[in-house]
Amino acid sequence: MEFRLSALPQIALHAALGAALAGAVGAWALAAARRRSVAVSLAVLSAVAVGTMLAGTLSVAWAMFLSPHDLAVVVTVGAMGALTATVTALLLGRWVIRAHRALERSATALGEGGQFTPPAVPMPAELASLARRLADTSERLAASRERERALESSRRELVAWISHDLRSPLAGLRAMAEALEDGIAEDPDRYHRQIRGEVERLSSMVGDLFELSRIQAGSLSLAPTRMSVYDLISDAIAGADPLARECGVLLADRGVDPVPVEVDGKEMSRVLANLLLNAIRHTPADGTVAVAASRRADSVVVSVTDGCGGIAEQDLPRVFDTGWRGTDARTPPAGAGLGLAIVRGIVEAHAGRTGVSNVPGGCRFEVILPAAS
Repeated sequence: MEFRLSALPQIALHAALGAALAGAVGAWALAAARRRSVAVSLAVLSAVAVGTMLAGTLSVAWAMFLSPHDLAVVVTVGAMGALTATVTALLLGRWVIRAHRALERSATALGEGGQFTPPAVPMPAELASLARRLADTSERLAASRERERALESSRRELVAWISHDLRSPLAGLRAMAEALEDGIAEDPDRYHRQIRGEVERLSSMVGDLFELSRIQAGSLSLAPTRMSVYDLISDAIAGADPLARECGVLLADRGVDPVPVEVDGKEMSRVLANLLLNAIRHTPADGTVAVAASRRADSVVVSVTDGCGGIAEQDLPRVFDTGWRGTDARTPPAGAGLGLAIVRGIVEAHAGRTGVSNVPGGCRFEVILPAAS
């Protein structure tokens, strides 16, 4: 027993030398096959695993001077093991390749602008995870393409409406200017007032376009300060009150809590002014536009409720789109349909969100902003 134990280091040394030699050859073979099919790599790997064991065994057998019969038994057993491992590796490689080709065909369809459909064949966990990632990417791409189509449609509508809205005042300005130039204007002062009004209207449209372009280009710079929502709404109501009186609309306070927010006062005042202007224009005479603000969890919710009669359900998702003017449920406003798009852009720049819903007799627009700490 002592002799056998003392021979163990020598046996281990011979086994390590034989396995190291076979391992070096196997490493070279794996490096040479790294650009080949995974089936070839798996076959080489299995052959290396069995080959290192067989090389170590043969090295020990040679050092211990085994009989030819025992050596043949060891070699036969090792060869059968190598053959079985190689066949198993080839079958596994063929399965992986078949799954890979199915996944490749599905990915090709995705690259051609189609919808990704995960292969129905069984796949290894890694390829199955990749297929799930590709399916998620396909869904995001489809949503992105849908948003791009909607945005392009909005842009075309905006260009058409802007062209129409610019044509009318420009034609009027030209006619009045020619009348004044020819001296045939019966009331020059009235013409001057009309020209000034049309110029202010055009200036407002150009200002909205400039503001929207800044928002869409991501160049809208904010200077947030801590202020009370109550002060913001009070200033906005005071600014919109003359128009409300002219239209016969009552501006009502339905509960405005003095909760603090950190916003850019100038930009947020524009948001509230646009919402109030939109509500007043679409509320009939003797109607009411109600403003409210309250704290909800970690947010501040500002709402403007009008008496427009409601918005068609299919149009609700498009209310804040660029150039949207509404359908039969709402009379198209005098502007270019940019006010609510500007509202959404400014609110999202403040890490907030906008929403709209129908209520009895009208609709409610909501601006949800993060509450100040």
